[in-house]
Amino acid sequence: MTDSSNIAHQQTPKTGILLINLGTPDAPDRAAVRRYLKQFLWDRRVVELPRLLWWPLLHLVILNTRPARSARAYRKVWTDQGSPLLLTARAQTAALRVQLDVRTEGRVLTELAMCYGSPGIPQGLTRLRDAGARRILILPLYPQYSATTTGSVFDAVTQALRRWRWLPELRFINHYHDEPAYIAALANSVRAHRAQHGSADKLVMSFHGIPQDYFTRGDPYYCECQKTGRLLAAALGLAADDWILTFQSRLGPKKWLQPYTDQTLQQLAADQVQSVQVICPGFSADCLETLEEIAQENQDLFIRAGGKQFQYIPCLNDTTEHIDMLTDLGLRHLQGWI
Repeated sequence: MTDSSNIAHQQTPKTGILLINLGTPDAPDRAAVRRYLKQFLWDRRVVELPRLLWWPLLHLVILNTRPARSARAYRKVWTDQGSPLLLTARAQTAALRVQLDVRTEGRVLTELAMCYGSPGIPQGLTRLRDAGARRILILPLYPQYSATTTGSVFDAVTQALRRWRWLPELRFINHYHDEPAYIAALANSVRAHRAQHGSADKLVMSFHGIPQDYFTRGDPYYCECQKTGRLLAAALGLAADDWILTFQSRLGPKKWLQPYTDQTLQQLAADQVQSVQVICPGFSADCLETLEEIAQENQDLFIRAGGKQFQYIPCLNDTTEHIDMLTDLGLRHLQGWI
């Protein structure tokens, strides 16, 4: 059992929110990326292959080849202050903390954790416990539910709590893919971008992919992405030909959710679509998959295939509207606790 000696039994119980995102390497170098990928790709939720098959492939092939390539990609987006995802996540946490302090008169604690890498979920839970939180709301920053993301957060939280002597009360937000305020924030981000840069021939909504067989075995992710896409298109008043929904970031030879973002962009260019704007509604913060894969790599693919203009619309990040939405979402799930 984990030592809980920091808990004072006479302490007034508090309520906490733990914001959780995917994670990031500690540095854009091969060693740090290898540590991160080892943790990420060993997660049974992420790769469902039998361990006897997956262990040699992961340790003898992938972890000997992919870290160097991924480190080069991370260096393209790394800032002087560190990882873009971690910087944004910290800003989101700080902004949410301010909002909650005002709206609950300081009765809600807010901490940040990453499913992989630092700061870890066990550390985030411990910080809340040591600050007196006896009720904890888990808020994964994944709008659409998938076993590979939200499910992994649940596993990590419960695994950490297995070592606690005095368990907190728990609540868990599974998804918010169709929250009106979330859709409105996405739509307003598109409107703001277009007000400054003009419209494009096509709006591409690119979501992170998962293997097709995960979906056929019951993962609702594909359906929730489709609903987000339909609601966003409706909020923007787009016709059917004005937008398309795609999936990015596939790994390995298996069939993943389709259509693929990279192939779609190349086909759009071949079909004489001159300009595209790409938004990634499945990401709550800009990261390697948006800043490098979409805004750089996929832009190059589109232009080389004959496209003329490619624009990436940033994630909601720590914008006021996004923080307001997360605050309202959290407070609704905290009803009866504060």
